[in-house]
Amino acid sequence: MSRKERLRQEREQLIEEKGIIYLDQVSKEYEKNNVAALDGVTLSIKKGEFVFIVGDNGSGKSTLIRLLLRELTATEGDVYVMGQNLKKLRHRQVPRFRRNLGVVFQDFRLLPERNVFDNVAFAQRIIEVPQKDIRRNVPAILTTVGLAGKYKAKTNQLSGGEQQRVAIARALVNEPAILLADEPTGNLDPKNAWEIMQLLEEINEAGTTVIVVTHNREIVNAFRKRVITMRRGVIISDEEGGEYIDEN
Repeated sequence: MSRKERLRQEREQLIEEKGIIYLDQVSKEYEKNNVAALDGVTLSIKKGEFVFIVGDNGSGKSTLIRLLLRELTATEGDVYVMGQNLKKLRHRQVPRFRRNLGVVFQDFRLLPERNVFDNVAFAQRIIEVPQKDIRRNVPAILTTVGLAGKYKAKTNQLSGGEQQRVAIARALVNEPAILLADEPTGNLDPKNAWEIMQLLEEINEAGTTVIVVTHNREIVNAFRKRVITMRRGVIISDEEGGEYIDEN
């Protein structure tokens, strides 16, 4: 057995035993203030789960997401994503690692001068997908998110809900194992927010692990998924079919 094959099997075994995401006693301190943004967090998220992460500003949610994206490294403990210990990733390995992750932000982060097709295709061109495959993949994912007829439209011609669907399509077009959604409904009206959350649920049912950071109490309580509540850098609650806990 080759070393590459052995490492692959070890990672698959770790994912099976510990989860597709696993944090082992993870702490993160920022040098400027010596305050622990995360303090000894241990967390396991299984492949195919749908998880809400909630908490007030300063609770550690954003730090957690940045650790999963390998924008930050832990001060103490280990962060495993897709069976890889992110502390051991070299800088040049990070872009390839991130291909396993799709990310959706509150502010969409679309290219305003490009049309819908080009915004989604951009994610494929970065990893040098052949043009013939892009012409097949982009329309397919736009159909999945309900935007098949909008591929020529400029993003500034779309509603907020449509722009977020473009962002989701871009996040999914490379078929990531994990979708991280950071306040995906924060700039949307209630109707569009509900539709986006239903879309994320459908994506999860198709096999993608979905993690949603949100302040939207109504949505969290309606969907009855696993809810992880954070406060001051620690997890204070982790419940299946949970609710958004009033932290005051």
